[in-house]
Amino acid sequence: MRRIVAVAAVATLLVTALGAAPASAHDRQGQSFRQVGYFTQWGIYGRAFPVKKLDTSGAAARLTHINYAFGNVSPDGRCYVDGAAPEGDSWADYQRTVPAEESVDGVADNWGEPLNGNFGQLQKLKVKHPDLKVLISLGGWSWSNHFSDAALTDASRKKFVASCIDLYLKGNLPNPDGSAGGPGTLKGVFDGVDLDWEWPAMPGDVDNVYRPEDKQNFTKLVAEFRKQLDAYGRTQKKHFELTAFLPANPANIDAGFEVPKVMKNLDFATIQGYDFHGTWEATANQQSALRIPQGATLPDFSLADTTKAWLDRGAPRDKLVVGIPYYGHGWTGVTGGRNGLFGTSTGGAAPATFDAGTEDYKVLKNLAGTDGYQVYRDLRAGTAWLYNGTTFWTYDDPAVLLQKALWIRSERLGGAMVWSLDGDDDNATLTRTLHLGLWTP
Repeated sequence: MRRIVAVAAVATLLVTALGAAPASAHDRQGQSFRQVGYFTQWGIYGRAFPVKKLDTSGAAARLTHINYAFGNVSPDGRCYVDGAAPEGDSWADYQRTVPAEESVDGVADNWGEPLNGNFGQLQKLKVKHPDLKVLISLGGWSWSNHFSDAALTDASRKKFVASCIDLYLKGNLPNPDGSAGGPGTLKGVFDGVDLDWEWPAMPGDVDNVYRPEDKQNFTKLVAEFRKQLDAYGRTQKKHFELTAFLPANPANIDAGFEVPKVMKNLDFATIQGYDFHGTWEATANQQSALRIPQGATLPDFSLADTTKAWLDRGAPRDKLVVGIPYYGHGWTGVTGGRNGLFGTSTGGAAPATFDAGTEDYKVLKNLAGTDGYQVYRDLRAGTAWLYNGTTFWTYDDPAVLLQKALWIRSERLGGAMVWSLDGDDDNATLTRTLHLGLWTP
């Protein structure tokens, strides 16, 4: 018990010091660790998380990459932003006139300007943080349904990749009503492409198309992206980055990825380090442990095991950027287990702000010490949870993130990725903690 308190106390003291200035550009060039965060298109609504918060919280100064979630793939196999809801939100992307109080530079957008919305704010953020790279992340769980068709043939791959470069890198946004967009208006905002196909050759969301040949076609799609990105980059005297989001489940890895061939053409890849368990199961369990806890039903998932699975299949160590959640999963009606861990839930998903069973860190951090909640830790496993005798939340707090950051350093991996930045508090406590662990000598 004393060790648990000591670790938590040290983490608290370190986090208190996190207001110190971030690593300089020179420091960043001397380090190989990447710090990647997903910014969600929809976070500007209920979560009230505009791009400006990345600046005022201190997060932007500590990130190397922002992945914008998400860009969609159309039924005819092209990148597009003009799909009707729920297949697109061009209003959030580039049409919304952002008021002065939400604007990175304090200047309000005007109707009819070339670039408004989130894209316009990312443009302003990059002016303040010129070392920051912004990637467009294509697909995600809900928008991967047409990836298989887009990757199916040499012609479809060439068409798909060309459309993505035209839209996001050359910046040729649609301009249907004169509100925003037009040729070249997005140019310079995005520095590359992140492929988030969930998952090649395996079922994902209910309407996904998938084929056995997706495995080979994903390799060819990555190669086509690399070819066209390099060709366009030569005309701009710039290297455009190519990354991918990769699964934790070895069955998904083996079904969908020719690992050495894919990794050869990627700058780096982010691997799933969360959703190992959730309320789709009746047992209250860890969702993001560094190592499998003792007493777990095997086989199980952990960050270390997932990383090893990719390394064993030929992924370069320094190209693996491991995923970390800024949210937790929760069950109610939980009895038994080890202070709730591995207990049985009779109530299902715990009540939450937006989606039952899933809650942001910024909310969960306030539960400790209220309504009977206590924080429990498994130091060997590198996991934490909240439990009050009936409701159980598995989540990552600053102590866990510091442990994971130091593990990433010790394993000489490529860095850390987080889903998603709007789950952090207004002081960017989690992002600052990762920065502390990854960037200090």
